[in-house]
Amino acid sequence: MSHLILQSPTLSNGWVEKIAALVSGEGVQELGPTVVRVLGADPDMRAEVQAECHKARVDFAFLPEIHKLRECKLLAMDMDSTLINIECIDEIAAAVGRKAEVAAITEAAMRGEITDFSESLIRRVNLLKGVPESALLQVYEQRLQLNPGAERLVSTAKKHGVYTLLVSGGFTFFTQRLQERLGLDETHANTLEVADGKLTGRVLGDIVDAQAKADHVARIAAEQHATPEQIIAVGDGANDLKMLAHAYYSVAYRAKPVVQEQARYALNYAPLDAIINWFRLSF
Repeated sequence: MSHLILQSPTLSNGWVEKIAALVSGEGVQELGPTVVRVLGADPDMRAEVQAECHKARVDFAFLPEIHKLRECKLLAMDMDSTLINIECIDEIAAAVGRKAEVAAITEAAMRGEITDFSESLIRRVNLLKGVPESALLQVYEQRLQLNPGAERLVSTAKKHGVYTLLVSGGFTFFTQRLQERLGLDETHANTLEVADGKLTGRVLGDIVDAQAKADHVARIAAEQHATPEQIIAVGDGANDLKMLAHAYYSVAYRAKPVVQEQARYALNYAPLDAIINWFRLSF
């Protein structure tokens, strides 16, 4: 038997009781106004629960047991459309009227329709040639926002001794600022080349692609002596799949279908800090 966590901004008691009966639950614990834990849930009813949750716009998670958060050793996160609300490259492209063109390539890459992420990034960055460097700061200050629950997820993980990693196919201009803002332990991303105050349309050094993301997770896992069951990884696009494969707690956040299919858990309605409710916070 498992525990079943149900989370949504709009949970009704009647609906929760219906799901508890569906999974032959032994009881229901209210963990807060937007989250409950059904005890002794039958995991063989997962398909039925998924269908009901989809109709009711509720996130669910079957957990064999509830571990302490401090037993986890690594929280690895994607940046664009995961930790933050935008795809930074699309917003930079808007400065030269190329947002639609760049966004179309971004969307295809995230859906997995373009299998070579590095090639897609090179194509998109080339379209940024001539963008003033000042446009990056404008995107950060005027367009970029943390997704709901991001700050609490990171701060709670840090409080419980979990190493925090932000690894992105985006750009260091943004990851470095988010590292300072959130106190992240480590960040990795791509570096845009700048000359005479403008983007050249090129990336400096090796590109952080899907394999590079996974390699950073694997390296830190080895350094922290972390098993997959001690790793949480969160992403939304196809280039996150290799990274997510290293984590037992692989989370598709508002993700593309290919990620929803392969991740163990999904957050489609609840905020990022809903992940915390899968764990016990006692020390």
